[in-house]
Amino acid sequence: MVLRSRSLAGLLLVVAALATPAAAAVHVWEKQELTFTAARSFANPYTDVIVWVDLTGPGFSKRVYGFWDGGPTFRVRLLATAPGAWRWRSGSSPADPGLAGKTGSFQAIAWTDEEKRQNPLRRGLLRSTANHHALEQADGTPFFVIGDTWWPLGANRFKWYDDDRLRPLGPGAGFKDYVRYRKRQGYNWVNMIAAFPNWITDASPWHVVMNDPEKTTLRSAWLEFGANSAKNMDNEGGRPFIFPGKVPGYENMYPDVNRVNPEYFRYVDRKIDYLNDNGFVPFIEVSRRDASLVWMKYYGWPESYARFIQYIWSRYQADNTVLSPIHLDVISESVSPQDYLKAIRYVMEKFGAPPFGTLLSANANPSTLENWGPDSWVTLHQIGNMREHNNYWYLTEIFRAPHPHPALNGEPYYSGYTDARSQGGGSGYQYGAPGGTDRDDQFVRSSMYGSFLSGGFAGHVYGAEAIWGGDIEPTAPIKMWDAFQWRSASQMQNLGAFALSIGKRYQELVPDADLVSPNKDHNLRAYEGWAYCARTPDQNIFLAYFEKGCPRSQVRGARLDSVYRAQWFDPRSGSWRDVGAGTLRSSRIGIIMLPDFPEDIDWGLRLTYEGPAPPGGRGN
Repeated sequence: MVLRSRSLAGLLLVVAALATPAAAAVHVWEKQELTFTAARSFANPYTDVIVWVDLTGPGFSKRVYGFWDGGPTFRVRLLATAPGAWRWRSGSSPADPGLAGKTGSFQAIAWTDEEKRQNPLRRGLLRSTANHHALEQADGTPFFVIGDTWWPLGANRFKWYDDDRLRPLGPGAGFKDYVRYRKRQGYNWVNMIAAFPNWITDASPWHVVMNDPEKTTLRSAWLEFGANSAKNMDNEGGRPFIFPGKVPGYENMYPDVNRVNPEYFRYVDRKIDYLNDNGFVPFIEVSRRDASLVWMKYYGWPESYARFIQYIWSRYQADNTVLSPIHLDVISESVSPQDYLKAIRYVMEKFGAPPFGTLLSANANPSTLENWGPDSWVTLHQIGNMREHNNYWYLTEIFRAPHPHPALNGEPYYSGYTDARSQGGGSGYQYGAPGGTDRDDQFVRSSMYGSFLSGGFAGHVYGAEAIWGGDIEPTAPIKMWDAFQWRSASQMQNLGAFALSIGKRYQELVPDADLVSPNKDHNLRAYEGWAYCARTPDQNIFLAYFEKGCPRSQVRGARLDSVYRAQWFDPRSGSWRDVGAGTLRSSRIGIIMLPDFPEDIDWGLRLTYEGPAPPGGRGN
C-alpha cells in the first residue's frame, strides 16, 4: 500500500504503508491516494467488496470510502482540510488482510499565497456563503461559476493526448486544447456526465434497436434526444461497463451495469486532474436519465444504481468537484425523481455524504427544488433544460425557499439551438437562432443576465449545440470545434465582470424583477422584451438587465430623494458608460426614471447610492 500525492508539476510522493514520524508533508486540499492490494479473490470486486479508511486530523474524524480499480487493486482518495498531523486506519467488508488493518500518517502544510495565485483551486473546495445564496472557497474567497457544458467530456469526443502539444481547434484538437481555449476566456467550470452506458456505437438508430412492443417502456434506453443515432461514448480505456448485459435479446447492445471497466475511468481521472490543475471545477453527474428504465428493470434498483453513485463519488471525492447522482433533464424519459431519491437515500444511509463537504447538485427539469423539495440532499440548486425567459423565475423561487442553497442555471438556452437541429434528426426549436449570429448571441445573454439577476448568484453555465453532444461525426450539421469559437461563449466572462463589479456585495443581492417597471410583455417563450433586477437590502446598489425590445423604464424601491451614480453596462464588450451626466435622482417616493437606452439592444445597468439629493430640486 502506498500514499500518493499529485501536485501541479506532477510530482509523486510515495510514503511507506505503515506510519512513521518522518512521513512526507503534503498540501491541504491536495488529493492523496492510498493503494491497497487484496489478498483474496472476488467474483466481482465492484459489487462484493467495500473498502475504507478512518481518517482523523485537525477538526476532522470521518470514514472515507474507496473503490475498486481493477484486478486486486483498491484505492481510497482523501485530502487534508487543514494543516497539521493526519492519521488513518483501513478496513474492508468482507475483511481482507490486504485491505484492512493498515495504518499511516502524513503531515499537511498550507499553500503559499503565490501558489494559490498560480491555481485558485488551492484555496479549497466550494461551499455555500453564510447567507446560502452564493459560492465561496474554503478560505472565504468568492467563487463565481463561469461554466461550459461538456457532457461527454470523459468520452473520446474530447480526445486525450499524453503530450502537451498545442493543436488548433478542429478534427485533431484534444481535450487539453479545449481546456486551454476556455481558460483564456475566463472559464472555471465544466459540466460532464461520468458514463453513458447505453450509447454504444455511432450510426445505430435507437428505433431499430427498440421497436419491440413488449419493450416500448424501455425505448428511452437507446434514445439520444435530438438525433436519430446513438453516439459512441467510450474512450481510450474502452466502455464504462462490461458486455454482455442482461437485457434479453439485446445482451450485446446494453452492458452489464453491475460490472464496471476501471480502465475507462482511469482516462476520466486524467481529465479531472488536468481540469483541477488548470483551475476548473468539474460538475460530475454519474449517468444520464435515459439509462434508468433498463437499469431499474434488469439490475436491481435502487441498490445497483446506488452502488454506481457511490463508485463515482468515492473516485472523485478528493478532487475539487461538485457531484451529482443523476442528469435529470427530461423526466418523461426516465424513472421518477422519487425513484432516484430511493437510490440517493440508500447511498446516504449506507455511506454518508461525501466526507470532505463536496457540494451535491443535479441538472434538473425544471429545478432541483421542484424535483426534490426544500429539505433534500441537494446543497447546490440548479434549474435546467427549460430555456426561455419565463423559466428564470425558478431561480427566484429557490432564493425565496425557507432553507435556501446557492443556485445557477445549469442548462439554459444553447447557442445555435434552432430548427437547424432537425437536420440531425431532432424535432427542431422555433424560438432559437443560428449559432454565431448577433441574434443568437443576444438570446445567450438573456439566459446569462436574466438567470443571474433572478437569483442565480452561484454563477452561470454556457451551452452550445454540437458542444453538449460532442458532435464530431461527418454528418453532423455543426461540429463541436466550430461551436467552441462562437462569439457568445467569449461574452460569458463579461457576466463575471458585471457581477463582481460590486465586489463581494453581489452575494447580498435580492432578486426582484418588479423593481423595474414595466418589466414583462406577454410573450413567455422568448428572449426579448423583459427586464430583471436585484438590489442589496440597504437599497445602496441595484443591478438590472434589459433584453432587447424593452421600453423605457423606471426603477423603484430606491432610497427617497437621493442621488445614484448610474452606468450602462455593455454585455457584448464588458464595458461601462455613464448614464447621462453620470447620476440620476430618485423621487420623494424612491422612483428613478431612466433615460432612453444608448441603442435598441440589450443593456445592463448599475445604480450606486451616493447620498441625499442636494436641496433646491425635486426628484422625478
